[in-house]
Amino acid sequence: NPGESGTAQKRHWENTYSDNPSFFGEGSSAFSKVALDRFRNEGVRTVLELGCGQGRDTLLFAREGFEVTALDYSEEGLKCLAARAEEVGVSAHVATRSFDVRQMLPFPDGSFDACYSHMLLCMELSSDELKSLVGEIHRMLRPGGLALYSVRNTFDPHYRTGIRKSEAMYEIGGFVVHFFSEEKVRSLSDGYEILDIRYE
Repeated sequence: NPGESGTAQKRHWENTYSDNPSFFGEGSSAFSKVALDRFRNEGVRTVLELGCGQGRDTLLFAREGFEVTALDYSEEGLKCLAARAEEVGVSAHVATRSFDVRQMLPFPDGSFDACYSHMLLCMELSSDELKSLVGEIHRMLRPGGLALYSVRNTFDPHYRTGIRKSEAMYEIGGFVVHFFSEEKVRSLSDGYEILDIRYE
């Protein structure tokens, strides 16, 4: 049952964040720095971040003056982000919301200049759920807005390891990962112009 599996994954993330307030480390990700350069070059001011976790990338964007709306379904992660934003003095630039991205995004059309997501789309989301989500992201963006996301790909050494769940999804160390091929990325690009696909 996908609903039961999703609930188990949420519980796993809540416990992980609760046990380790810096699960992914203290610093921002390498991908966020790539995104930051693109945001600056494109005149971005407002960013919707999906799957912000404990906020290590959120804080980078907020410190650089972007207005960030950060969504995650882990309340533990969001509590950690809110506390850190307060500590570094960027609370005014960060709005958080607990939300499951399998639902319609709770904002009007054209609300954001950019959408950023680091490793969210490769969570336990089916192809249909992914298509729905990228459609919602498109709706949320202003005309000419940017959607930047990172995923684990089929060249990853962990691909086809662990317990196969469905499609290209495998449970590895308690986390379900959906591995992307370039074909998968292109299949999700309806309505978008692909500016760049990078392998790192």
